[in-house]
Amino acid sequence: MGKKDKIQKTNAVRILDRQKADYELIEYDTDDGQLDGVSVAEKTGQAEETVYKTLVATAGTGKYFVFVIPVAEELDLKKAAKAAGEKKIEMLHLRDLTDVTGYVRGGCSPVGMKKAFPTFIDESAQTLNRIIVSAGKRGLQMKLAPDALLLAADAVIVPLTK
Repeated sequence: MGKKDKIQKTNAVRILDRQKADYELIEYDTDDGQLDGVSVAEKTGQAEETVYKTLVATAGTGKYFVFVIPVAEELDLKKAAKAAGEKKIEMLHLRDLTDVTGYVRGGCSPVGMKKAFPTFIDESAQTLNRIIVSAGKRGLQMKLAPDALLLAADAVIVPLTK
């Protein structure tokens, strides 16, 4: 494998390596601009129900929360607020994503953000042997056991979808 072929390690991948987690990296093409999770599932040939997206929400200045849900599902803000112990939360504005997390849209991983935020994974993950989430940059996903993701993201499992 030449230098050009080598996958650049992201914060998320370094954390998994430190924890000696069993994971697989999956690369996909981003030239078409299709970064949504359903498109990523199609491009990588993975079952849609195994691919999860990372969403960031806020309950006001300095209060951020991370939610990991199946790509074809919608985050239930009431369930998310309850999980976070807040009266109300709203989605983080896209323009603030990189400043808050260190990641860009389409490459936001629940692992390795620049600060640790309370992280919640939808209960549907418990039914899977492996789930797929962003590895921290566009065009790179990681496939791992839900338990490995829970540990790496210091997350908890809760109901989050409508």
